[in-house]
Amino acid sequence: MSVFTSTRARKVLGGIAVVSASAMILAGCSGGGDTGSSDEPSTPTDREDLTLSIGTVLPQTGQLAYLGPPEEAGVGLAVAEINEAALGITVDVEYGDSGDPDNKAFETTVPRLLDSGVSALIGAASSGVTKLFLDQAVSAGVITFSPANTSPDFTEWPDDNLYWRTAPSDLLQGEVLASEIGIDGHANLGIIYLNDAYGSGLEASLTENFEAGGGTIVASEAYNANDTSFDAQVSSILAQNPDAIAVIGFEETSTIVPAFVSSGFDGSKFYFVDGNTQQWGADMSVPIEGSKGTQPGPVLADDFQERLIAQWQEQSGEELVDFNYAAESYDAVVLLALASLAANSTEAADIAGSLQDVSGGSGDGEKCDSFEACAQIILDGGMADYDGYSGAITFDENGDPTEATIGVFQYGADNTHERIN
Repeated sequence: MSVFTSTRARKVLGGIAVVSASAMILAGCSGGGDTGSSDEPSTPTDREDLTLSIGTVLPQTGQLAYLGPPEEAGVGLAVAEINEAALGITVDVEYGDSGDPDNKAFETTVPRLLDSGVSALIGAASSGVTKLFLDQAVSAGVITFSPANTSPDFTEWPDDNLYWRTAPSDLLQGEVLASEIGIDGHANLGIIYLNDAYGSGLEASLTENFEAGGGTIVASEAYNANDTSFDAQVSSILAQNPDAIAVIGFEETSTIVPAFVSSGFDGSKFYFVDGNTQQWGADMSVPIEGSKGTQPGPVLADDFQERLIAQWQEQSGEELVDFNYAAESYDAVVLLALASLAANSTEAADIAGSLQDVSGGSGDGEKCDSFEACAQIILDGGMADYDGYSGAITFDENGDPTEATIGVFQYGADNTHERIN
């Protein structure tokens, strides 16, 4: 795996000699604003137990529905463990569907949650969906905390310090993906990408980094969310004889890849991203053994995975097979609870004012790696610096994580992947 901090170094990419990706500026999508973290945190002399209400806007339906179970399991596990700790705060959660930009389930979910008086929304997974409701949440004075938004566009969003995320910007994923393609010896890359905030942002980052390393983008073709035929894009890209093809999209990948393979392209030379690096199995009708993909997030500890599996079984009665963004979802809830404790408040603005501090972004906190340990530090009058399952996090002044890990995955003969780095 590759761990990146906020110092950037240039790589060499290309057909043969490649130096692996180094550091990258993590321009997270929060507009965290001034948190006042230079001031010493106040220690409340009188505390009453807090009840923090949150709601989820995560994909139960739509193109990213496969991300819903691990994200909701992460939220549910964090809520259960915070409440079990009984350290001055109880978290109430109401689950809701984000859907996608096509079915627009968020148009029902978000107003319902805002009307219920939540202090924070967890979601959405899709950057495109979050863009459609973020201004509404900001106007309502409610935090939006995404575990999976990766679009660089959120960095400068006018969010009144109310937008945060635990997922890194696609500026980073694009660099790692470009490096991996170069390491594998490919000099001429074709790209097909979804024409939305997520797809175009990641395509731009991949293009910039691959070309900066000496590679050539021989063709880059966009498609729209509702497209069902990709023949024109496939023909245009294959006409330029690429060594490899990057597919930036979601569920439609299971249609795009067979279109390339049926036209003679090698199924082992595809590169996917977090939106489509999933366990395809029989849902991919052609073999893609050898193809690779990238996903943000570190290797998850076995005990954490076991707790997530048990939590999802309890929540849904179903088996949890993917863990994408589960850690980021868990950490989002823990950070909100710790910030609420630090502020001794459940008001969204107060919580937002403490989020950078409890992540270690102010540099003044005491390191801790669980809600229970961090909460005790706060209750004892100190400031916690939480390092979670998704990494050290450490929000910058924009509310963006300044440290992140990007994993590389490779597909086997059964069209399912294993982490290789």
